[in-house]
Amino acid sequence: MAPFSKPETVLKQAEGLVSVGQTHAALQSLTEMFSSKRFRSTPLTSLEPIMMRFVELCVDMRKGRTAKEGLMQYKNIAQNTSVQSIEAVITRFVQLADAKVREAQEKAAVKSAVDVDDLEASETPESILLGAVSGDQSKDRTDRALVTPWLKFLWESYRTSLETLKNNARLEAIYQQIAQQAFKFCLKHQRKVEFRRLCETLRLHLSNVAKYANQPHSINLSDADTLQHHLDTRFAQLNTSVELELWQEAFRSVEDVHNLLTMAKKAPRPAMMANYYEKLTKIFLMSGNALYHAAAWGRYYAIVTSIGGKSDEELSKLAGQVLVSALAVPVGLHTEEQDELKGKNARLSALLGLTKVPTRAGLLKDALSRDVLKLSPEPIKALYNILEVTFDPLTLCASIAPLLTSLSAEKDPESPYAPYLTLLQRALLSRLLSQLSQVYSTITISSLLSLVAPLRDAGLPGAYDDAQIEGYIMGCARRGELSIRVDHKTGSITFVDDAFAPGDEQAAVAAAGVEVGVQPSMAELVRTRLGRIAGSLYDSLQRLEREEKKLRGEPAVSEEEQRERFRKLVAAAEGERKALQLRRALVARRRELLSELSVRKEKEETSRRAEISRREKEEETRRAREEMRRKEQERTKKELESIRIDEAKKYAQSLVEKGILKPNDVDKLETVDTEGLIVMQVAQLEKEKKELSEKLRIAAKRVDHLERAYRKEERPLLAQDYERQQQHDRETHEAVQHTRKEAARATHEEDMATKARLARVMDDYLARREVLVARKAAEFAQKKEAARQKIEEEKAKRRAAVLKAREEERQRLEREEKARREKEEEEARLAAERAAEEERRRAEEAAAAAAAEAAKREAEEKAAALRREREAERAAALEKARLQQQREEEAEARRLARQAEKAAALRAPVAARAAANGEPTAWRRSTPVSAAAVPTRAGVATPPRAESPAPPRFVAGGGAAAGGGWREREAARRAAGGAAPPARGAGTASPRPGAAPLPKEEPKKDEDGFQPAKAVYRPRQARG
Repeated sequence: MAPFSKPETVLKQAEGLVSVGQTHAALQSLTEMFSSKRFRSTPLTSLEPIMMRFVELCVDMRKGRTAKEGLMQYKNIAQNTSVQSIEAVITRFVQLADAKVREAQEKAAVKSAVDVDDLEASETPESILLGAVSGDQSKDRTDRALVTPWLKFLWESYRTSLETLKNNARLEAIYQQIAQQAFKFCLKHQRKVEFRRLCETLRLHLSNVAKYANQPHSINLSDADTLQHHLDTRFAQLNTSVELELWQEAFRSVEDVHNLLTMAKKAPRPAMMANYYEKLTKIFLMSGNALYHAAAWGRYYAIVTSIGGKSDEELSKLAGQVLVSALAVPVGLHTEEQDELKGKNARLSALLGLTKVPTRAGLLKDALSRDVLKLSPEPIKALYNILEVTFDPLTLCASIAPLLTSLSAEKDPESPYAPYLTLLQRALLSRLLSQLSQVYSTITISSLLSLVAPLRDAGLPGAYDDAQIEGYIMGCARRGELSIRVDHKTGSITFVDDAFAPGDEQAAVAAAGVEVGVQPSMAELVRTRLGRIAGSLYDSLQRLEREEKKLRGEPAVSEEEQRERFRKLVAAAEGERKALQLRRALVARRRELLSELSVRKEKEETSRRAEISRREKEEETRRAREEMRRKEQERTKKELESIRIDEAKKYAQSLVEKGILKPNDVDKLETVDTEGLIVMQVAQLEKEKKELSEKLRIAAKRVDHLERAYRKEERPLLAQDYERQQQHDRETHEAVQHTRKEAARATHEEDMATKARLARVMDDYLARREVLVARKAAEFAQKKEAARQKIEEEKAKRRAAVLKAREEERQRLEREEKARREKEEEEARLAAERAAEEERRRAEEAAAAAAAEAAKREAEEKAAALRREREAERAAALEKARLQQQREEEAEARRLARQAEKAAALRAPVAARAAANGEPTAWRRSTPVSAAAVPTRAGVATPPRAESPAPPRFVAGGGAAAGGGWREREAARRAAGGAAPPARGAGTASPRPGAAPLPKEEPKKDEDGFQPAKAVYRPRQARG
């Protein structure tokens, strides 16, 4: 494989190859890039121009398969990053193919025009014979040679694009667009076979949606937008199939649309459903199913009337179409035929959204309920009245024949009644025979034919002849619609009214229920005899029961109660009937769904088996390919080995011939190294080359001497040849000049003769010219005058229009000025009113503000008075508390004094003993205290105390630092008769003037004045 090159380099190489005409090599270079491993990692900005050029080359060379492979590779790379790039490449591919088709058509048209040499005799014997043999005209052969290949390639490009874009949600939009373009292609070129294949392809893609549901970017039909895209495509497919008149394909398209509609979560657009039912009418009409054709018209009419937007004329035509289609439905079908068509009818009813099979009576009833009869044209109304309302068998055909004639002459393409004429005649015959059977028991065939004669006399298309009428009568008898016996011997028809005649009771009931008879037949009397007897017996029993109740004295059942009972019974019966209908509808729907499910499963199973078969074939093909490749490799190895041996023998033989090897050494080639033989061969070639060079040198030297001798000898001959050549050129020039002069002289003489001949008509020419010039001048003057007058008239009109416009403008300005002044006056009045209102509002606000200010001042004065009262009360309370505290302090001081006196009395002996022993009076002291620091009682000095052996657990308070505990301080104060300094942390209460400071209240637990070292405790009075 060639080394990978940059995309820009590959594109430049391809452009260069195209410029020199090597398009195949250019396409090959671009194709090789797709097989490179680095192709997937190349940015799309570089790949997109390459893909554009690639598809251009594929289209130019009609390489559809190569284009498909390249597009598949590009889609796998770009689908996760840039969907727009894929859309651009696919669109470009299809556009180029379409342009080639148009170009081929233009060439074919030009070629067809050029091929005609004589426009009056374009048919030659050869062309006539060729056309008779081949069956093609000249243009057809030209199109087949020029246009058909490109049409085939365009069709292949559409298929390639659809295969590339299928089953990918991100590419769904361009997929649907290409599909609709393919539909337009088939419609434009009338490609019916390709259209069928396209429809099958789309169905296959849709059936594979569930198969590829687990893949990334799979199609989700539950999404409303995706389902709408598929519906739009299927409706385009339906429209195209109808326009191509492919009715089977149109019916399949209808089934596709119906299957998609069943998957939709919301109702489709009414316009879409109207198109759906309109196409169904055409399909059913072409299939000859008049019943469902009329049902489709009814559904279409219901949707169109709900949408609106139709004119009265269009609604009238549509109503006539609906009513005529319902009247054209055959009167009845045989029960066996209904049984055979039961499954098909259920399927068709599902396509129309009906829960049960429609009937002729139901369609007419539905049409009348939608006011179709009122909107229908007059001929249609008359036709309905004659067929369904009136009872006149003798003039029935004569009355309807003019109406059918007018319907057959209808030329409006939007309301074609001609397809219904045959069915209407059949309904007419059925109605005629039914009415005759109620009036006559026997009628001659000639009389019946005379009654039907107006239809044939009117010249209606498809009118029944005698044999067809008789065949129709036999058909009615076979289906059980009528009980008829034909006697050809007497030429009469007998309407059998046998009460016990064998026949299909259901068919007879259906035929009898078509219309209300003039009088009941014997068979009807027998059928209803038991019912009438039962009714009579019931009435008799009811009457006897009432009489019996009267005799017993029981209250009789009133009419109101009977009606109420009857109403309840009817309601219950109606409920049961509706429930039964609902169950039947559910069963039919379930059967339909099961049928669709079985069909879908069968399709999936078929697809699965086809896929398995395809995989098995691919696996078998792969194994065969592998086996073939292996055998080919072995064969190649053997051939290479044989070639190597042959080459070695040739080398050895050549060496033997040249004397390098001996002949006996040739048999030993298998053991001889081939490289050695090659080296020997190269040496021999070098030797031969040297010998050849020497020979060439000697020959060149010899040729050089010979050439020098030739030139020396020819030098004097060259001058003679030059002079001879000059003489020959001079003679040739003179001959040419003489010939040219003679030709010019002859031409001049001929021109002079022509001038002299034409000079005779010069006077006539000049006279005629003057007449023509004068006539044209007069015409020009007249036209100029007319133009001038017209210009003046236009100027006058323009002037009047301008003056009128100016006057209107002046009046408009005056009106605007007047309106502006009125508006300004109104605004001034409103401004004055607003100013007065604003002034009044400001005055009211000022008054309200003054009142609020006064109220605020009054409230502030009240608050100040209350505040002064509270301050006086607070001062009185504080004074009362101070006096109370003072009394408590005096009481506490007296208590402490008493305690101190008691303690001093108790400690006096202890102090004496301590003084005798020389111990200090202070205890628990951490440091020695001097006698001068704290005076002792009665001036007795306390000796210093020795240091404690261990640090104290507690430290003294503020007072302790000044000279011992509180007892010592109190004793010292009393002994000194002065005021001791207050302890640190004392309260802030001031003692009474002139009185000694009161001792503070100590804590209950630590009355010695100490506090802990870690958690400091303070006296209660210090915490104060």
